[in-house]
Amino acid sequence: MRVLGIDPGTVLLGYGVVQGPSNTTLVACGVLKVSAKLTVERRLCTLFDGVCDVIESLQPDEVAIEEPFIGVNVKSAFMVGRAQALAILAAARSGLPVSYYSPAEVKRQVSGHGRGDKIQVRTMVMLQLGLQELDERFDATDAVAVALCHLHARDAARRLSVQP
Repeated sequence: MRVLGIDPGTVLLGYGVVQGPSNTTLVACGVLKVSAKLTVERRLCTLFDGVCDVIESLQPDEVAIEEPFIGVNVKSAFMVGRAQALAILAAARSGLPVSYYSPAEVKRQVSGHGRGDKIQVRTMVMLQLGLQELDERFDATDAVAVALCHLHARDAARRLSVQP
């Protein structure tokens, strides 16, 4: 199964594609970047086109999207929600199923607990994929972590549904 993970943002949107669950490998990862000087509408449109291009070129089977973290800055969470919506629409346009994971759930699946920092998550992603290096931008690394989280969750659900 090939999974596209998305770390939504309205200026930087991370994406990561992994193939798995057996012999899990990184297919690609990166960041879609738009100017913060553009109107939010133009940024969202540009990012939507970019996600559609990623889907078309990398051909994922499923999409996993990180949920916005609602902390002190509610306005920021709403903006991330808009970016999440454009990723959902891009997946729906391609007929792909979408799953959603909270930041704590992603950290728990990838690093063993839900309070790991970005450096720890990046390190665990590299270890799980057997990589010596990985895109240093946290948006890309976080997107790969979301994709890995989905693979782990799907594999666990598959194992639990198998009758002895």
